[in-house]
Amino acid sequence: MDPVTLTTGRLLLRALEPRDADAVLAACQDPEIPRWTSVPDPYEREHAEDFVHNVSPAGWRDNTLYNFGVFTLAGDLAGSVGLVQLDRLHTAERQAELGYWTAREHRGHGYTVEAARAVVDWAFTALGVERLEWCAHVGNEASRAVAVRLGFVMEGVQRARILHRGTRQDAWTAALLPSDWGRRSLTPYLPSA
Repeated sequence: MDPVTLTTGRLLLRALEPRDADAVLAACQDPEIPRWTSVPDPYEREHAEDFVHNVSPAGWRDNTLYNFGVFTLAGDLAGSVGLVQLDRLHTAERQAELGYWTAREHRGHGYTVEAARAVVDWAFTALGVERLEWCAHVGNEASRAVAVRLGFVMEGVQRARILHRGTRQDAWTAALLPSDWGRRSLTPYLPSA
């Protein structure tokens, strides 16, 4: 798929480009980002260069990762929001997983929720996602707060779900369905209760 650009009232979401390497490198120096995500630790220039030159473009091209850099209207990198686990999107399952991180200096402004809403809307309308999942380390309260504000329904704790820096860790999991946003799905949903 060709990269997509999304906008909100305060943000521009676009594929990361080579010119963004310095901003990605600076943001990922915050210890909270590698603590809760899979970015390398320590995060070095070669990681940022590889991500903006290779990983992100390949994800769009190969339909494996739809990653958006989240930029303020002033052009500052506020974070990243993306869809992963896309191997299930292009099947009858029509599922994906939402992930995000926020640069330290842009936390507390509602940017991550605003950007994620745009990506969720795009996933439901343009991609036909019928189940969007969220997964985070148990204890990542900031990520959980964003998921809850988006309407994700908590489904529980999965033991040893995340392999993080050589150890298995428990994960909180949640899901968001089009019906949670008042939308219809191609496949009917029959809840158990």
